[in-house]
Amino acid sequence: MTMTILRIYMMATVISLLPISVTAQEIIDTVAAQKLNEIVVKAPKVIRKSDMDIYYPSESAVANSKNGMQLLNNLMIPSLTVTEALGTIKAAGQTVQIRINGRESSVEQLKALRPETIKRIEWLDNPGLRYGGANYVLNVIVANPSLGGSLQAEGRQALNTAWGDYYIDSKFNNRRAQFEVGSIFKLTDKVKTHRDYKETFTYPDGKTLTRTETPLNGHINSTFGRLWNSYSYTKPDTTTFYVEASVDPTFCDDFTTNGLMSISDGSDDINLYESNGSRGTQTKLSAYFEHNFAHKQTLVVDFNSSFWFGKSYSDYTEQVLEAKDNLTDIHTMIKDRNQAYAIEADYIKKWENSRFTAGASYTANRNRSVYENLDGQIFHQRQDKVYFFAEYFQKINKLTLTAGIGAQYTDLLFKETNQGSHSWNLRPQATISYRLNQKHQFQLSFTSWQSTPSLAESNVAPQQLDGFQWRIGNPDLKTASSYILTLRYKFVAPRIAGTFGIRAFNSPNAITPYLYWDKDRLITSYENSQGLQNLSFFLSPQIEIIPNWLMASGYLQYRIERMKGHDYKLHNHNLSGNINIMISHWDFELVGQYVRAQHDLWGEKISWGENLSIVQLSYNWKNWQFGVGVIMPFGKYDQGSKMLSKWNTNEQHMRLDMRMPYISIAYNLQWGHQKHGANKLIDAEANADRSTAGGR
Repeated sequence: MTMTILRIYMMATVISLLPISVTAQEIIDTVAAQKLNEIVVKAPKVIRKSDMDIYYPSESAVANSKNGMQLLNNLMIPSLTVTEALGTIKAAGQTVQIRINGRESSVEQLKALRPETIKRIEWLDNPGLRYGGANYVLNVIVANPSLGGSLQAEGRQALNTAWGDYYIDSKFNNRRAQFEVGSIFKLTDKVKTHRDYKETFTYPDGKTLTRTETPLNGHINSTFGRLWNSYSYTKPDTTTFYVEASVDPTFCDDFTTNGLMSISDGSDDINLYESNGSRGTQTKLSAYFEHNFAHKQTLVVDFNSSFWFGKSYSDYTEQVLEAKDNLTDIHTMIKDRNQAYAIEADYIKKWENSRFTAGASYTANRNRSVYENLDGQIFHQRQDKVYFFAEYFQKINKLTLTAGIGAQYTDLLFKETNQGSHSWNLRPQATISYRLNQKHQFQLSFTSWQSTPSLAESNVAPQQLDGFQWRIGNPDLKTASSYILTLRYKFVAPRIAGTFGIRAFNSPNAITPYLYWDKDRLITSYENSQGLQNLSFFLSPQIEIIPNWLMASGYLQYRIERMKGHDYKLHNHNLSGNINIMISHWDFELVGQYVRAQHDLWGEKISWGENLSIVQLSYNWKNWQFGVGVIMPFGKYDQGSKMLSKWNTNEQHMRLDMRMPYISIAYNLQWGHQKHGANKLIDAEANADRSTAGGR
């Protein structure tokens, strides 16, 4: 009786905390089991270290998983949103850098891991300088046996529309060598969509014009694939060599909408058609070498290259009802032949309570764009970046210090106009961590990074967006710097653990869009603004409601921000986060997710990502996994933006027919002793740029 009453009391207490415990960023120290009125309460299998949180998968988490991604979902790391149905992993709405044994990897490679071989997961919410400005890093450490192989396959298909994804991967091990071949195919074919859109233009003389769009129909396509193969050679504790080649075709990635536009000046209604997208092929080649010397010294070298051959297009027409000719007829076609190369070398020296890391990297982007709508004009852009850094880590009893500095040189040049810029920027970073005891830890960190102008932001080729709106890049843009100061308090209590934090962000010369009138044309260009500042308060708990049965995790953030730029000053505040609930027993697993997107102020626009909900039920049987689920079982899909410029105020909501039931089948065959890839500590980034055709 006492046990039942206590369990009910604890469940009521935890449930009352759920509304304020939406998503997380960190988690827990291993805490000894405590006996409380005949109930054994254990903290989650997490160890807090000064520079990372380490998660050890429990037996139940491994038993209920058939691949690496499902195991990651079962760990319920608070700030992580692992969405198997969409194949995405995010933290607090931001991208997560995935690594396997230190080597930067993809979601597909994470899926290919066998849960039984995953030894631990390292979660870094404050990555160091050698991670290249990543917001978060997830490093999966796997066992490395000698012989054997694996075959992984998975398919997921919606029941009411042409949407699905299919995946297969195979590995073959021979002593110290491993061969891998894999492919994915993702299908989104004419999923219904429409746009709610209203805008008001203000002219320099004070006159206004309002255009309201009533949606008629529309659809979205996003179909792409990837084929990769790799070879690795690993001599334990001595040498690692890894090489990978891949080809990534984008068959179709576009958005089309059709609507009826009414105008406030009494003009006839206009039939509006807009379509923009891209297609093409990207190929990649990478090579990695690591060698460990005596006295805990390591040298690593990484090379990456990518090539993009594709086109970006935009079509926009306005036609007065029942008229034969178009009032506005705009067609933009940009053909790219772009390439990127990157090489990085790092030196690492370890002692018992300290570590020193130093490195250098070089990245080169070479872009060639042909504008067919401008009589085939060709534009060449060259961008070079050189980066040096050094970082030192020292542990002194309960106090840990990490400090480092990076220096980046950026050079940008347009061949046709001989315009460009070059600059040096420093990237300091420091962290102080104090562990009061196993249940309480405090961390203060300072991070900085640089953002270089993109191809779209700096390209001087004019692009017409509609009847009187144009976009023109700015080749005189300078590299922008950003700074973050974060204070975190990490705590552990019976069945609940998490992090509370405060984060201050400042980007004093952020690259942002701005609008201005040039005669009868409204131009969107780009500038180094007067700065963006924001302040965030966040809470990220993990709650074990019923041990091994029912768990919840979440992330809740409140943010206030201010943006200053070309003749404007704007403010924004919003609440965002997500909650994940998982019930698992008897080889069944029920997962529910809800995401409320973060609203970001950038320039004169507030934009937000997907408000999303997903429910999935899966069953594991031997080497198989069977699942059913629904995307958007409740709520309304919403992704959009709000423009606050004095020249153009508008609000746009993109709605998708996302209430999609689906089925999934996965198969995981293992034989012999499986070897899981090279232990790659760094990853030089080389991503070929892509042009973006204009669109409202």
